Amino acid sequence: MGRLSGKVALVTGAASGIGSACALRFAEEGAAVAGLDVADKQDDRWRSACAKAAGSYFAVGDVRDDARLAAVVAEVRERFGRIDALVNSAGTPGGGPVHLVEPEEFDRVIDINLKGTFLACRHVLRVMLEQESGSIINIASIEGLQGCEGGSSYNASKGGVVLLTRSMAMDYARKGIRVNAICPGFIETPMFDAVWNMGGLEEVKDKIRDAHQLGRFGKPQEIADAALFLASDESSFITGQALAVDGGFTAGHRFGVAKLMGLE
Repeated sequence: MGRLSGKVALVTGAASGIGSACALRFAEEGAAVAGLDVADKQDDRWRSACAKAAGSYFAVGDVRDDARLAAVVAEVRERFGRIDALVNSAGTPGGGPVHLVEPEEFDRVIDINLKGTFLACRHVLRVMLEQESGSIINIASIEGLQGCEGGSSYNASKGGVVLLTRSMAMDYARKGIRVNAICPGFIETPMFDAVWNMGGLEEVKDKIRDAHQLGRFGKPQEIADAALFLASDESSFITGQALAVDGGFTAGHRFGVAKLMGLE
């Protein structure tokens, strides 16, 4: 029996990257999975796994569109009867030094990463309140836990997601609803490639890789495994947490002492 058998999950940003990995992993563990994305394309593995699971539904939509989110949540509830887990994975990069960031660009990043999370939670919470159960997993970032050069709008949006998560955890705990955030390190996704595979960033990319104590970037599947745990009953006493899944990025700094001790 799968760890999510009998459960229904809604995943935003489900067409690629972390969202797609979460949808696939949840389906493999027996959940009926609904996905939402601005891209009208599902990962083939996602589609295959969902076909073998308890059911699937994929909708095209933007998390900034409140009316569309309301319609999708209503459709998921109509099809499956409930929503046990919500993974807010829809996101976008963005940043720069503040004096060079246009207000419209700042708004775009905040609207997708933070307001989109708020809007999805807003509609799904109404379903979960009737059930008096549910698990919400917001994909934040290590850049929501600490600053990053040139991060500005992205840092602000993900820091907001972390605090929104903690606020909701307090508000809804007595109704049986758990709310947690996952703060990934640098994960090899299409969004990661779009930012870091541009010319001239090779040295910076190498330094960022080295800042992960495990000496590598993460994989989307590794974030999906953490999301699976938080969606399952195995995490029944966990709420209000910002879980760093970051290969040791936020553990501290390296200065070469480990090498002197023969540990490298």
